Amino acid sequence: MNDRLLVAAGALALFTLGLGPSGSSRGDDKASKDIVETAIQAGQFNTLVKALKAADLLETLKGEGPFTLFAPTDEAFAKVPKDKLEALLKDKKALTDVLTYHVQRSKILFAGLGPFNLIRPQVGKGITITVENGKFKVDGANVVKTDIICRNGVIHVIDSVLLPPAN
Repeated sequence: MNDRLLVAAGALALFTLGLGPSGSSRGDDKASKDIVETAIQAGQFNTLVKALKAADLLETLKGEGPFTLFAPTDEAFAKVPKDKLEALLKDKKALTDVLTYHVQRSKILFAGLGPFNLIRPQVGKGITITVENGKFKVDGANVVKTDIICRNGVIHVIDSVLLPPAN
């Protein structure tokens, strides 16, 4: 079991650095758009972009990075009761806590990761990545699409809004 955890930790370290098994770069120099531009262009993250703007996080995610964004779709935000979402959008501190829980200050690629990875978000405890029936989950949210490479990081599309654990 210890060997499996060490292998998983090693894989996480390599892929967080953007290096594949051969040690070569994964080639994000081909990506011309930053995370925000990519999210806007996709057209399925309108609520996320609105929330990032309300929390004054757009410029941060347009910055140098690297970042990993676990991006809830508009459908994911639609699962949040409308009154709770509206209240969240008006509470900048709570909104910032929720949104920064979706962002890692490193580049995490799912290619090659195993089920024993714990990733530390910027707030709260760790985000847990699991694999069930060959599909990735992040804190229970289904990962719909992985490894959307951007100029300053990577986006992974998820089907639920993640909530940081209570302190």
